[in-house]
Amino acid sequence: MDYRQLGGSGLKVPVLTLGTGTFGGTTPFFEAWGTTGIDEARRLVDIAIDAGVTMFDSADIYSRGTAETVLGKAIAGRRDAVLISTKGTFRFGDGPNDVGSSRAHLIRAVDGSLRRLGTDYIDLYQLHGFDAMTPVDEVLHTLDDLVRAGKIRYIGASNFSGWHLMKSLACSDRFGLARYVAHQAYYSLVGREYEWELMPLALDQRVGCVVWSPLGWARLTGKIRRGQPRPDVSRLHRQGTADAGPPIPDEYLYTVVDALDAVAAETGKTVPQIAINWLLQRPSVSTVIIGARNEAQLRQNLGAVGWALSPAQVARLDAASAVTPIYPYWHQLQFAERNPFPLRLA
Repeated sequence: MDYRQLGGSGLKVPVLTLGTGTFGGTTPFFEAWGTTGIDEARRLVDIAIDAGVTMFDSADIYSRGTAETVLGKAIAGRRDAVLISTKGTFRFGDGPNDVGSSRAHLIRAVDGSLRRLGTDYIDLYQLHGFDAMTPVDEVLHTLDDLVRAGKIRYIGASNFSGWHLMKSLACSDRFGLARYVAHQAYYSLVGREYEWELMPLALDQRVGCVVWSPLGWARLTGKIRRGQPRPDVSRLHRQGTADAGPPIPDEYLYTVVDALDAVAAETGKTVPQIAINWLLQRPSVSTVIIGARNEAQLRQNLGAVGWALSPAQVARLDAASAVTPIYPYWHQLQFAERNPFPLRLA
């Protein structure tokens, strides 16, 4: 397993991270992802560690805390051998201060995650979303206090826009506070908006991308193709779960899958393995979060590393998944001499 620096930090992380969205499944939304219990989770963690995947990502809202609890029990006795990444900010309770990134909520959220995970520190703590109701300096002073207290080693953000992230980084620089070294972002062959602004920002500011949903909200599993019914087991069957993902035109999806199928025929790899391997060749990507309902899915996703797509295969996938960026990015692309696209800088 290869390891990469996490942004501008000194922390090295495996190029694959095991996500725990399938752990627990005790709420209707996450039941569609999976219902992995403690024993099965322990088995998945065993397989992951044996393969060199030593980072595990969770969030307090995953099955309302159950995913963190299951992960904590699954890694019991080997805490020093793994890296734990988790997230907070979204609503976790019915009270007026049970949501957001205020000092009141973040301190309680971190303490709750520590308790459920059965540990006294979190390697990477990420804000699950931007809180426009709380001053940025309050957020970052709170996170810096938690770092200084030893409860958090590194901080990151997730689902921020470019200006959200840059404003936060500027605030950290101004006051000498802990800096975001990671941005957990949606990025896939059928969701390349990350490249328009967040990727250039990440390269400029040394913020490592932690990719979530590399298979495009379960659309690049290899089970969805033109003229075929949807798979029997998929989060896309649940209306509420499916609606939470990004909308993708069917014809665009089929075009990308056709290209993936062609590359699969050349490489002997599966569609998910190719989709993940493509991401690992993109600038700014530090690690890709893989999920698994079971051991078979995990082992398949682990097969995404140890080899590399050829430049011609990457170009074919790039062309199939290309879309016209929104303004001002399509305009900036006309002046590549002064605004080079990040991939040309790689």
